[in-house]
Amino acid sequence: MDYSIESLPLDQLETDCIIVGIYKHQQLTPSAKKVDQASHQLIRNLIERGDIKGKICETLLINVVPDSTIPRVLLVGLGDKGQVSIKSYRNAIVAAVKALQKTHIKSAVCTLAEIELKAHDYQWRCRQIVELFNQNLYQFTQTKSQKPTPHALSYLKITATDEHKSVATIGLKQGLAIAQGVSLARYLADLAANICTPSFLAEQATDMSKRFSKMSVDILEESDLERLKMHSFLAVSRGSVQPAKLICLNYQGGNAQEKPIVFVGKGLTFDAGGISIKPSAGMDEMKYDMCGGASVIGVLQAAAQMELPLNIIGLVPSSENMPDADANKPGDVLTSMAGKTIEVLNTDAEGRLILCDTLTYAERFDPELVIDLATLTGACLVALGRVPSGLLGTDDELCDEIIAASKTACDSVWRLPLWEEYQAQLKSNFADIANIGGRDAGTITAACFLSRFTESYRWAHLDIAGTAWRSGAEKGATGRPVPLLCQFLLNRANA
Repeated sequence: MDYSIESLPLDQLETDCIIVGIYKHQQLTPSAKKVDQASHQLIRNLIERGDIKGKICETLLINVVPDSTIPRVLLVGLGDKGQVSIKSYRNAIVAAVKALQKTHIKSAVCTLAEIELKAHDYQWRCRQIVELFNQNLYQFTQTKSQKPTPHALSYLKITATDEHKSVATIGLKQGLAIAQGVSLARYLADLAANICTPSFLAEQATDMSKRFSKMSVDILEESDLERLKMHSFLAVSRGSVQPAKLICLNYQGGNAQEKPIVFVGKGLTFDAGGISIKPSAGMDEMKYDMCGGASVIGVLQAAAQMELPLNIIGLVPSSENMPDADANKPGDVLTSMAGKTIEVLNTDAEGRLILCDTLTYAERFDPELVIDLATLTGACLVALGRVPSGLLGTDDELCDEIIAASKTACDSVWRLPLWEEYQAQLKSNFADIANIGGRDAGTITAACFLSRFTESYRWAHLDIAGTAWRSGAEKGATGRPVPLLCQFLLNRANA
């Protein structure tokens, strides 16, 4: 899909279709008015006939436009004028994409960036158009012998006046970078686990880093992890024939003396649960247990494409969790890189075992802050559903930054408490800490476990178990929280 900014007058445009907005009560957007005038009030006639009311997400495709250089017009309902919210704006864009998907239209011009929103400028509105078109046109075809018919739409121009062209261009660049970061995360997550192994994930990160001069990568092998005394991490990989990898991406866009932002993403390319094996129903979806790692790779790619003036480290501990004869067992006691001992009460709580050593490893970068993201607990899905990601952390200011970024990115989070009282649930009679805290508050006690390894820096944790992928007929990765973390970085860069 090719995107561009177009500043030519509407009557000079050449395209298969133009997308314009219509409010309730027969009110047209500026571009819709121009199209209406040029087509001898065709839109007005259709409105008066009752073909479209202007309700939010309502669409009407006009296939014949007399005396016009543009053969088709797609009308998109926006609801009440002056009351278009962020969500309704995004929903209107999605409605436009879905309407175009049903046609053989190859090129389109979108004028929806002209719709005024109280809190968001032209740049943001252009960015949303790119992100949402890309998101809704995504197709996973890599492992299908019979490829689905590709979407006809391959060119999209976003209109902008000369006044708005410079900010629209910035929005386009940001939108493309974020959209492609999301697509990369989705692609890696949607691949089957026999293809996307820890070694494959490391190769993809290496190949991606080669495209950017400010990016480098270091892949730590199991021998390196052994030397670093990452025995908690290695205990998880023992049950698999696939060797574990610690992928370390380093983007240096800022000054050399500036402390880096560190992202840590759980990269379990398949999680059978180990000896504490999972039920067979739905186990195929455990290929998505590496969505945190895939998102970190996607975010680093987006940051490099946007050329952000920041230093960013991406750490992806990657392994499988399988029930081999050499796998770790319930009751085992492990010694982490930090020297703390861990009693394994459930081998299916393995994500925190690979994360804790990686969080300790993050200390060597003297980070400005650390954010980890992981499909960590089913309890988060039970508590919050599939709408927000769970947010927990020990630094209120950092958590507030993440919440603010989530609102701008429309990639929602909900903060859960991380109070001292919950730490007691991790008490062990045989080690410094147990790897689970019982059934109550499972998402919180998982974060409590991680917090024991983050005391030397500012830290926040995102539990994306409910948001990283979808089940059912629409099964597939979402690419979240790539938009959230990209917005977090943009806010930091702009500050």
